[in-house]
Amino acid sequence: MSLTSMLYGIFSYDTSTPRVGFKHKDHVLDLEVVGLLGYFDPLHIDPAVFAKSVLNDFIALGRPTHQAIKKRLADLLDDGASALADVHDQVFIHESRVQMHLPVRIGDYTDFYAGIHHAENVGRMFRPTGDPLLPNYKHLPVAYHGRASSIVVSGTPVRRPSGQFLDGDQITFGPTKALDFELELGLIIGKSSGLGEPISVDTAEAYIFGITLFNDWSARDIQRWEYQPLGPFLGKNFASSLSAWVLPFDDLEPFRTVGMPQEPAPLPYLQSSQPGHFDLDLSVWLQPTDGDEVCIAHSNARYLYWSFAQMIAHHTIGGCNLAIGDVLATGTISGPAPGSYGSLLEISWNGERPIYLSHSLSRTFLADGDTVTLRGRGFRHGYLADLGDVTGTIQS
Repeated sequence: MSLTSMLYGIFSYDTSTPRVGFKHKDHVLDLEVVGLLGYFDPLHIDPAVFAKSVLNDFIALGRPTHQAIKKRLADLLDDGASALADVHDQVFIHESRVQMHLPVRIGDYTDFYAGIHHAENVGRMFRPTGDPLLPNYKHLPVAYHGRASSIVVSGTPVRRPSGQFLDGDQITFGPTKALDFELELGLIIGKSSGLGEPISVDTAEAYIFGITLFNDWSARDIQRWEYQPLGPFLGKNFASSLSAWVLPFDDLEPFRTVGMPQEPAPLPYLQSSQPGHFDLDLSVWLQPTDGDEVCIAHSNARYLYWSFAQMIAHHTIGGCNLAIGDVLATGTISGPAPGSYGSLLEISWNGERPIYLSHSLSRTFLADGDTVTLRGRGFRHGYLADLGDVTGTIQS
């Protein structure tokens, strides 16, 4: 029997207010009620922390408390113990009855460009005669500061954005004709740092509470026209979808693996003493309005060039502070071959190579009514990690 990872989120049901829940099979465990019934009394945890509408206060309890809660929940949910059997209907709510909410109050959001295969593919498309990677790529984790206010929870519809773009050689304003998804992971920051205090690469993972799936929706035509010289703006700020469930970082340990060689060697502040990548299978599924869901990409988190720890170390090296609930996204995670690309920009090669969802239905970019779902899981050494889904449907 595999050992299954833990997932925390914010849920509500019927007329209840949003509160902290724990995913258990096809039910959500109401941790506030579990606490009020006294099951967390041995840990001396105030049940009020589970009555909050975001995970931030729960995250602030710190890793030792999270580990104690994990052990307590594992004991309570042991199939042989049935410790919660007498209060099952009080504490378990079937997933069909719940509404999920954004899991954290996000103060800041940074999006990295840590997927080297994605970066190389984009370079080959738009700089066909030059080096696919820009000169700085292998020296530092490239990133931009994104828009936190338009991050939405999985299941929230995504409205097709409008903006300026080139149509042939004419500047046009209107709805994007090149709406895309990006397969990413999001890091949820679990500990605040001080302004002016860099975080070392070897302590950086202690600042991660957990990870989620993350879809950074992108309007490629708007992005292409506007991004020079200062980078993404309207092509990226209209919506990003975050999974409703957060996987605690400790649960990634069984999936730790060595990343690809980094040549040239990064500067000392980016050199880590331990492997910092994770073997997590990722997939993208697309369902048109009148059609079946089709898997259009398989990738893996180990394809990232820069590790989570290196992203945090570089983010803070100049003194930038992090806060509980901040989101750091990895950038698009593509594999080395067709079939493993994490965006339609790559899959359709900028619209030149349509993909077929059926014998008569094709896509280059997303159409209104399309639903995109990202999925992630790992299975290694008898451990199962399921990141849940992140999904969104395109509206006009």
